[in-house]
Amino acid sequence: MRPAHVFADPTLAQHTALHRQWRVAARIVMVLLSASGMSAPEIAELLHYDPVTVRRWIARHARDGLPGLPDRARGGRPRLGSPRLGQRIRTLLTTPKAWTTARLWRAAGRPAMSLRTFHRRLREQARWCRPRLIAKGDPDHDTTCADIRARIAALPPGSVVLAEDETHIDLLPRVRATWMPTGLRHRIPTPGTNRRRTVHGAIDLATGAFHHHVSVKNVSVVFCYFLQQLLDAHPDTPAVVVVCDNGSTHHSGITRRWLAKHPRLILIQGARYSPHDNPVERVWAGLKHWIANTAPATMADRVRQTHAYFHNRTHDQTLTTAAPWIPEGYGQNFWPGA
Repeated sequence: MRPAHVFADPTLAQHTALHRQWRVAARIVMVLLSASGMSAPEIAELLHYDPVTVRRWIARHARDGLPGLPDRARGGRPRLGSPRLGQRIRTLLTTPKAWTTARLWRAAGRPAMSLRTFHRRLREQARWCRPRLIAKGDPDHDTTCADIRARIAALPPGSVVLAEDETHIDLLPRVRATWMPTGLRHRIPTPGTNRRRTVHGAIDLATGAFHHHVSVKNVSVVFCYFLQQLLDAHPDTPAVVVVCDNGSTHHSGITRRWLAKHPRLILIQGARYSPHDNPVERVWAGLKHWIANTAPATMADRVRQTHAYFHNRTHDQTLTTAAPWIPEGYGQNFWPGA
């Protein structure tokens, strides 16, 4: 049952708020109480103001209405730092550098203000955060991609176009953010020494079929062995085109000699420093997310995890992960993103 009367605890009453951030609301309350018949001394005692202050705000409301209750502009010491200072700060920050408050203050011409005041002006123009790392980019990117499109368009009917890339899997677990019970932080054991394996992968952009191979090292012989696997998987096609990046194993002497003996496989290298062009990169991201926060006992267990990831995914799932920009009904236009 609720009590008959509920009163606020007087020790918790925040009267000072009526003189600070809520002072405009307090002035409106003064006007309302005055309109209800309370005198200025009674209102002052209730709201912890001086009666003279109460009469002043009631008189101002009678003269100016509600727009007269907020604080008016006040005079004071001129603000340090002109608008041109903010423009100079923004101009300096457009150049990537390890900027600090003191370094910016010196670069801005040592304006006549303290570092604390300069920091406040700096916060008006910028925020403290880490830069974002991006790929370097190929100056001939558009020309290279146009050449790839022309070569693919000239392929004989029935040819297969694959996108290829390599990644590494480690015995050390990859840690990602996850949900955990409040007050509990999961602990994932790590082995004393890390071990690494290389995964070669290629996706058929028409069907979503994914071919992969796990090896101890990323060397030219292993790359040629993987290319032979791709040829064996498509024995009846007139040409198997593999679009890859500019890794050293892709243009080594061993690889060139192997390609000369297998003319049915055409190796095309994409634009430099453009991993975002390769849809296999998104497949690797899905693999790393799937094995995150797991700690297998041996490297063989990590390799089995990798095989299980690809064996448990359908071609449509892989195609959706690798190339979400491919429209529904995608067919002969093998490489629109190239």
